[in-house]
Amino acid sequence: MSGATLVNTGVPFDAATAASRVLGIQSKLHDRAAADPGRRFDDLFNLVADPAFLLQAWRRVRANTGARTAGVDGWTAYEIENTGDGLAGFLARIRADVKARVFVPLPVAERRIPKSGGKVRRLGIPTIRDRVVQASLKLVLEPIFETGFSSSSYGFRPGRRAQDAIEDVIHHARVGYEWVFETDIAACFDEISHPVLMDRVRARVGDKKVLALVKAFLHAGVLTGEGDLRNTPSGTPQGGILSPLLANIALSAIDEHFDAQWDRHGGNTGRRRHRRRGGATYRLVRYADDLVVLVHGTVGHAHALRGEVADVAARLGLRLAADKTRTVHIDDGFDFLGFRIQRHTQWGTDRRRVYSYPSVKAAKAVRAKVKEMTGRQTMNMDPAVVFTRLGQILRGWTNYYRHGASKIAFSELDHYVWHRVWKWLRRRHRRRHWRWIVRTYGSPRDRWGYAADGVDLFRPAAVPIQRYLYRGNAIPLPWSRQSENS
Repeated sequence: MSGATLVNTGVPFDAATAASRVLGIQSKLHDRAAADPGRRFDDLFNLVADPAFLLQAWRRVRANTGARTAGVDGWTAYEIENTGDGLAGFLARIRADVKARVFVPLPVAERRIPKSGGKVRRLGIPTIRDRVVQASLKLVLEPIFETGFSSSSYGFRPGRRAQDAIEDVIHHARVGYEWVFETDIAACFDEISHPVLMDRVRARVGDKKVLALVKAFLHAGVLTGEGDLRNTPSGTPQGGILSPLLANIALSAIDEHFDAQWDRHGGNTGRRRHRRRGGATYRLVRYADDLVVLVHGTVGHAHALRGEVADVAARLGLRLAADKTRTVHIDDGFDFLGFRIQRHTQWGTDRRRVYSYPSVKAAKAVRAKVKEMTGRQTMNMDPAVVFTRLGQILRGWTNYYRHGASKIAFSELDHYVWHRVWKWLRRRHRRRHWRWIVRTYGSPRDRWGYAADGVDLFRPAAVPIQRYLYRGNAIPLPWSRQSENS
C-alpha cells in the first residue's frame, strides 16, 4: 500500500478534485484486491482520515434525504454547515479525532417503522458525525470487498439493481431451473454474529486501526425511544451507511457456499452430466437478506435446501424466517422483490414463458398511498399539490415495474387513480355541477386526464413497457471502468 498516490497529504480539496482523487485511489485498491484475492491490506487507516475521502463522504451524507434527520446529538447537516466554523471546521475536527484515535461513535437513535402484519422494522440513526466516518470507511473498504463478492448477490452493491436479480431468476427458470426455494433471513441486521463478521473483515483487512474503528461502530449501542441505552452484542444497525456493506460481507458466506457447488461441476457440460446421474444443480439469487435458490432437479432436492441454508446461516448467527420459507414450482409462481414471477402460457400461442409483474401486495400498497392522498384529510389541500404528490408516488412505482409484464397492472392502477381523484374533486366541490369540474380540471392535453394550475395528473397507463436485458456477469463496477479509462 505504499506509493505517493495513497499518502494522506492533508491538503484541502474542492469537491471535483476530491471526487477524482477518491475514485483514483479506489481504482488502485480494487485492482490490487482483484489481482491478489488473498491479499490483506495493512495501510488503510490514513485513507479513512484523508481530507478528500472525508469531503466525499460528507457529500454523500449531505445528498441523502436522511441528512435532515438528527442522531442522538441533535445536529442535522444543515445546522452543521451554518453554525460556528461550518463544514471546514467540522471535517477538520473529525479528521483530528480519527487520526489521534480518540474518535468514539455515539449510540444510534432507534426509530421503529411499522411493517405489514403488525411487525416493526427497527432503524438505527447515527449522528451526522458518525455517518461521515462510516461513509469514509465504506469508500475505502468497498472496492476491496467487491472483488470477492459473488455475481449472485445484487443488494446494496454499486451498479446493481433489483431488476438484475429478477432477470437472473427469469433467465435460469427458462433453462430448466423450475423448482424454487425461497426464504428470508430473520432479523438479519440485528443478529449477525460480530466475531464471525470481524473474522471475514480480517480476511482482507490487516490494518488494526481500521478493524478497531469497524468494531467500535458495531458496539456503539442503541438509544431507544424510551431513553434507554441498549448494548449491541450482535448485528449491525439497519440505517447506518456502513451496515449494508458489513451485512454483505457476512452474507457472502451463503453466496460462497452455492458458488462452490456451481463451480464444482465445471461448465454447463459438467452440470448436465451431474443431473443425468440423478444430481441437481443450484443457482442462488440474493438481494441483501432476501434470497431464492433455483433448482434444476426434483422437488426433493429443493426441500433439502431448507436444512442446508439454515446450517450456513446458523454459522453467521442467523436463522431463516419460518413464515417466509417455502418451496414452490415456477408454474405456481412466487413473490420476490415486489414482483410476481410465474410461468404462463403466452397469450395466443401454446408456448410457456416466464413473466414478472407487480405482486398483489405491491399493487395494494400503491393503491393505499393513492387512497391516502385522495382521502378526506387532504380535502383542503390545493389540487395542484395533490396532483404533484400523486405523480411522485406513481412515477416511482411505475418506473420500478416498467421492465416487467406490467401493462395490465398499470391500466388497472390508472383506472383506480382516475376514480379516486374524481371522487375527491366531487367532495371538494360539492355545490358544483360535474360539468364544471370537467371544464375546470380537464386536461387540455389528455381527454381523460386531469390538470390543475398547469400540473397534469400522472397517467400510469401511459408509461411504456421496456424490456430489461439480462446482464449476467457483465455488470461493470465504477472502479473497473476507471481503470479501463486510465
